[in-house]
Amino acid sequence: MTQPKPSVSGARTLPNLIFASRWLQLPLYIGLIAAQAIYVFHFWVELVHLIEAAFGNQDALQKLVTSIGYKSDVQLTGLNETIIMLVVLALIDVVMISNLLIMVIVGGYETFVSRMNLENHPDQPEWLSHVNASVLKVKLATAIIGISSIHLLKTFINAANYDEKVLLWQTVIHVVFLLSAMAIAATDRIMHPVAEKADH
Repeated sequence: MTQPKPSVSGARTLPNLIFASRWLQLPLYIGLIAAQAIYVFHFWVELVHLIEAAFGNQDALQKLVTSIGYKSDVQLTGLNETIIMLVVLALIDVVMISNLLIMVIVGGYETFVSRMNLENHPDQPEWLSHVNASVLKVKLATAIIGISSIHLLKTFINAANYDEKVLLWQTVIHVVFLLSAMAIAATDRIMHPVAEKADH
């Protein structure tokens, strides 16, 4: 006498529950969207301070000097080239971190949570059509290198206000980021040689 087969629906309950657990990541991506909004607000605050300082507002100038960590032996009465450069680099830094957030939010959601079905959307990012965990890793590593480069450039421009150890360690950390990104990219090429040939 044959044993009755277990219910298919019952056997799939646990796998379905495990698969549905991916939606637990949704609050994390919503949190990153909130962080993105804070970065947008911070960008506009700094930009408004820069515009006000350009028109001679001393209070705005002091806020800029404090935010960028700039120190001078002479009394500052207005913007100089170094301050403008440091503020602009800080704004670029915010934009690059914002781009990194977009990559994590959109790419991570598409890869690990649910398809967005943006194939026919005119604004679909070019990289999203072939995104996977490996591609996302390489893109994030590249973005981090860009952000680290901006931070290092800001430090070198304002080098007089930093200790030599800080300059040295920031350079070492940047080189480590660079080597890590190269290792991730090389590993991805080794693991996906067919995809690489197809691109050529």
